[in-house]
Order: sequence, then C-alpha cells, then structure tokens
Amino acid sequence: MKVQRSDWLKISVVLLVFVVGLISSYYIMKPERRLPIYNPSELDKRLVDPQLQGKGRNHRVLPFKLVNQYGDTITQDALNGKIYIADFFFTTCPGICKDMAREKRRLQEVFKDDPDFVIVSHSVTPEMDSVPVMREYAEMQGAIQGKWQLLTGDKPQIYELARKSYFAIFDEGGNGDESDFIHTENFVLVDPSKRIRGFYDGTSKEDVDRLIEDIYILKKDLKK
Repeated sequence: MKVQRSDWLKISVVLLVFVVGLISSYYIMKPERRLPIYNPSELDKRLVDPQLQGKGRNHRVLPFKLVNQYGDTITQDALNGKIYIADFFFTTCPGICKDMAREKRRLQEVFKDDPDFVIVSHSVTPEMDSVPVMREYAEMQGAIQGKWQLLTGDKPQIYELARKSYFAIFDEGGNGDESDFIHTENFVLVDPSKRIRGFYDGTSKEDVDRLIEDIYILKKDLKK
C-alpha cells in the first residue's frame, strides 16, 4: 500500500503530539525535589558524637552565645527565620580557607538583597581571632554587616557546635582545650527551624553551585 505524502504528514503530527504529551506528562507528574532533613542517626557515624548517634528525629542546632566582628553578642535568636550557611575557619589559614572565602563572597553576592539569608563563619582559633582581627579580616573579604557574621568567643562552645550541632568534622577531638584543633571545608545549610538540610564542599565551585540551587529549592518549599 502506497502511503501518500499527506499521510506521512498526519503520522508525523500524531507522533509529535504523542511525544509532546509524554514529555509534558513527565514534568507534570514528576515530584518536585525537596531537601532532606538530616538527623544524627542518618549521618556517617564518624561525623557524629557517640552520645548522639542514635538520635533519629528533631535534631536542632544548639543554643550559643558568641561575638561577631563588630563586638556584638550574637545568639541563636539572631538567626530566627533565617536560612544560613555555617562554616569553620581561621583568619591566618593559608590553605582551604582562601577557597572557602572566595565561595562565601560569591554566596554573599548572589543573596546580597535577600534579608532571609545569612553566612555564619566560626573561628576555630578564637584565642588568636579577636574582635579587631575578625573585623579587619571581614573588611578584607568585603563582608556585608548583618549578611556575613564572623563569630569568635568561647572555644569549647565553638567546637561543641562543630561536633554536636553541625556535624562538620570527622574527628571526635578533645573538649575545645588548647590542644584541640579542627579544620574542615564543609558548608552546612541550616533552615529557619535550625535543622540541617545539606552539606557541601566549600572549596568547590561546583558544590557551591549545588548549594545555591538547594537554597532556592528550600526557599520555595518554605513558602508552601
């Protein structure tokens, strides 16, 4: 049977409609990606303090009281209603902190006009990173006041936050005493309810691209 040109045209149109329908159905039915909520029992045990490894629900960042680069006292209340990135660094770090600072500047620029986003950087050498030192470093990095908080203060408290709130490092370490030292490239994404929503390599442009995408996903989810 000879197929006329007009018949081929009709077949092509039907096939095109079928393919478009399939693609449209896929995107309509495909569930939107949502970020997980991380609890200690779901993480690599090397990241989690032994006392918390069995905790499977309702993990929240611990209360804290530290000082920022302007000498202002900052507590967890300053982050109420905020999406924020937590990280740990020190101002004299010659290695990974430079790459982390570059990516934090990029994050700050992307979300510069978003009042609900903050960067929170904790010094792991607070005995050296005094308020004046932190302020000088903040100015060198172009940190925007209120947008990028650089925190110093009680070392045991900072180290407890790293190990028991943010699960940012793979070692148990000491109790934040003089001999204790942590060093990590992790950026930790935290939602307005103080829950952990993601971990990222703060030295990697590609991973921070993923972080930026995840922040937009989280913001969209929170609006529902």
